[in-house]
Amino acid sequence: MSSAQLEQHHLDLQQLQQVFEPPAAIQSRAHVTSIEAYRDMYRLSVSDPNKFWRQIASEFYWHSKPDGAEEAPILDYNFDLSKGGIYVRWFKGWRTNICYNALDRHVLAGRGDRVAFYWEGNDPEDRTSITYAELLRQVCRFANVLKSNGVKKGDRVAIYMPMVLELVVAMLACARIGAVHSIVFGGFSAGSLADRIINAKCHILITCDGNWRGTKLLSLKSIADKAMSICIEEGNPVVTCLVVSHVKRPRFGSDEAGGDSHSSKPGFRPAKDCPVEMLAGRDVWWHEAMAKEDISDDCQPEWLEAEDPLFMLYTSGSTGKPKGVLHTVGGYMVYSATTFKYSFDYH
Repeated sequence: MSSAQLEQHHLDLQQLQQVFEPPAAIQSRAHVTSIEAYRDMYRLSVSDPNKFWRQIASEFYWHSKPDGAEEAPILDYNFDLSKGGIYVRWFKGWRTNICYNALDRHVLAGRGDRVAFYWEGNDPEDRTSITYAELLRQVCRFANVLKSNGVKKGDRVAIYMPMVLELVVAMLACARIGAVHSIVFGGFSAGSLADRIINAKCHILITCDGNWRGTKLLSLKSIADKAMSICIEEGNPVVTCLVVSHVKRPRFGSDEAGGDSHSSKPGFRPAKDCPVEMLAGRDVWWHEAMAKEDISDDCQPEWLEAEDPLFMLYTSGSTGKPKGVLHTVGGYMVYSATTFKYSFDYH
């Protein structure tokens, strides 16, 4: 390395070590206002994790706690096989519902008209948003749709969908009634989908007619049909398949009555070439199920133990058979929301 290159290398290292302070206006309203404040939080989390996480947990709604909960440790674990099975338990005996924490408490606090979720489709002009109040209404209705199809606490529900608003509704509806959802990536094959349905013992599948990925149209329902055939062969039939009409409906903001000029263009909704076969007695259109008169806008949440299962997420399977990782209600709710709050400085 020449002297000039060495000097440049030292300059590069100095540049990497520079500290860039945030604007004062942002820093003053941040959840963590300084590096010193962050270090104080970190030190407490290491020196007294029970105190640290108890303070964090106080920001959430808990329906009930066992006697002595305020003094008992909120974290219990064992990583020593000589002392028994490996386990990690959070908030033992505490009861809550993650859907209630995500939606109801904000609506009850007067934030129902605030936007809860922004959505943008394959076409950047295809966009919409949904408020907390409207999202809660849809979640309650779909939770009742699931219940009308026999889904109850502890049942497993497979979700094979693209990133659409109904995906959010489906996840929260499952969480509301205590059903365990298993999301399968919308780009996986029929075999990969079937493997995960069978392993999780799901008998309900939520999917979509199709999805655009760039200019490529994927017929998710056709893939799901093949997966459900495999499930029958393996003795784990899907009893009900709820299907969202996504690519065949007009994009948001288009003239539904007069059609849409993008209909024949690749990558735009509605898509003309997305065949959907519906099997009578098994397949149900989402919008038809949601529109039934006996489906109520009200669905009381199931109050779950913090260690009750919330969802299963499978590994890719690239190095062997996919393994399902189970996340439980309390620990996942507190940690994921806290990570989001501080990482994105969400207010």
